[in-house]
Amino acid sequence: MAVITKSTLTCPQCGFAEQVEMPVEACQYFYACRHCHALLKPKAGDCCVFCSFGTIKCPPKQIGESCC
Repeated sequence: MAVITKSTLTCPQCGFAEQVEMPVEACQYFYACRHCHALLKPKAGDCCVFCSFGTIKCPPKQIGESCC
């Protein structure tokens, strides 16, 4: 299975969405919205902002590995 490295993050504060390149070998815990500057953090139980707010889960989750 090919790993997808881009995900569209949608800010829960303002609804702004943008396509972002995901780190392949690490989780990204914080992300600042480029529109409203809200600091996104993962929801409880998620390992990163991509698993919480992205259209595609992070690469480690895509291949079935545990994250962080």
